[in-house]
Amino acid sequence: VQLVESGGGLVQTGGLLRLSCAASGGTFNIGAMGWFRQAPGKEREFVATFRWRDSRQYYSDSVKGRFTISRDSAKNTVYLQMNSLKPEDTAVYYCGAGGNLITSEMRHDRSFNYWGQGTLVTVSS
Repeated sequence: VQLVESGGGLVQTGGLLRLSCAASGGTFNIGAMGWFRQAPGKEREFVATFRWRDSRQYYSDSVKGRFTISRDSAKNTVYLQMNSLKPEDTAVYYCGAGGNLITSEMRHDRSFNYWGQGTLVTVSS
């Protein structure tokens, strides 16, 4: 499975961005996709994930109400709409894909087998 992210960039506080992640090759193995991020000097953290079989979405507390994850099944693509961006959202955002995950696995990057190259999001104050 190959994942290609796009949509990162520089935005001011309060602005918005939409990230995209397109999957190709062996997509029949995918049961969940989502986004994690890594800020400078910090560990990679969970942002939002989407489970295929029931379309259930999971969000971190820090982005709930501001970010929305969605999926276009025909395009094997997942999106992250990011609104009301804050400087603390600045990070490299990574798209991950995994198998048929259970709820307890949906927030952990170790559950996701495939990763994109990352896209940088910078929010200026």
